[in-house]
Amino acid sequence: MGKHWADFQYEIYLGGMGGTVPRLPTDLTRLEELAANRLGAGPVGYVAGSAGNGSTARANREALERHRIVPRLLRDVGERDLSVEVLGRALPAPVALAPVGVLSIVHPEAEPAAARAAAAQGLPYILSSASSTPLEQVAEAMGDAERWFQLYWAKDREVTRSFLERAKAAGYSVLVVTLDTPLLGWRPRDLDRAYLPFLHGVGTANYFTDPAFRAGLAKPVHEDPNAAVLHFAGMFGDPGKTWPDLAFLRDLWDGPIVLKGVLHPDDARLAADAGMDGVVVSNHGGRQVAGGVGAADALAGVVRAVGERMTVLFDSGVRTGDDVFKALALGAAAVLVGRPYVYGLALDGQAGVEHVLRCLLAEFDLTLALAGHRGPGSVGAESLAGGA
Repeated sequence: MGKHWADFQYEIYLGGMGGTVPRLPTDLTRLEELAANRLGAGPVGYVAGSAGNGSTARANREALERHRIVPRLLRDVGERDLSVEVLGRALPAPVALAPVGVLSIVHPEAEPAAARAAAAQGLPYILSSASSTPLEQVAEAMGDAERWFQLYWAKDREVTRSFLERAKAAGYSVLVVTLDTPLLGWRPRDLDRAYLPFLHGVGTANYFTDPAFRAGLAKPVHEDPNAAVLHFAGMFGDPGKTWPDLAFLRDLWDGPIVLKGVLHPDDARLAADAGMDGVVVSNHGGRQVAGGVGAADALAGVVRAVGERMTVLFDSGVRTGDDVFKALALGAAAVLVGRPYVYGLALDGQAGVEHVLRCLLAEFDLTLALAGHRGPGSVGAESLAGGA
């Protein structure tokens, strides 16, 4: 079997014998406060903030906290294998890096640093449409590592078509379509500072480098950046889209398509009926609908509705290894981790992201073993108090 993810703890302890301690905390819930002290008020509010008074973001954490793991004993857990197959891809662990836009506001190396960290651990990196770095550059930074592309579905069909062609050409294998952002949610932390990076041309790299986008401009981006920003703002979201529109994407993309933002079982069924390959049970980390359901509270219902027909992934609120375990117990095939790796990036660049991923997976590996499991496949509803 070779190395276990949990061996990271021994690496840390052995380092201590030479006087070395980790540069960042190993309790990943502490990173937000450290990042808040390091970053400017605008960037930290943008990353940490959420819709309304934050009630949905809190509900995400409360939903995961309510579920409690029931360990089983005297099971041989000496050798463990965390690998899974997700959407036809062999992954070393059931974790991917969630799409988070505008990473240049937290660190100058932005998306390529996070993508290299994901590649170093063998985990998929999901690049946001709203990245600060063009998708081709991020692909180059990753070599042949597993990468997926997240689409914000623009009003302009030609820009959408062009994005998908570029992503395919650059080796992105899975399309993740975010459906919960036809409009931006009401985010007081950003509103109070009038802080929206896109309006300053940050997070628009994929658009400003896109031939179909540029064809809609009277002048090149560098000659009239404000016009380019307004053109972007006018097409970014489309509140008029409906389920039949998915056929357009299905025709353009021959790999797996996953719909992100699904919380209702009926929406999951509609996704399956439309020929989609998976859904991400997610409320955008609480950033879109205030007063919304905690994502973990919606997970089991979606799994019951479509778990036999399609891949169910989970995100929103994942901070720790035991959160990953709980999501799998509730039926997810894998989880996406978002804010923690962004805080790691803010605090220590690529090394900070790698630290976060290794901590998360070491804690997950240990949680699995100590709960009596040799791999993700045996974790189910009976692994939690109350049977789910």
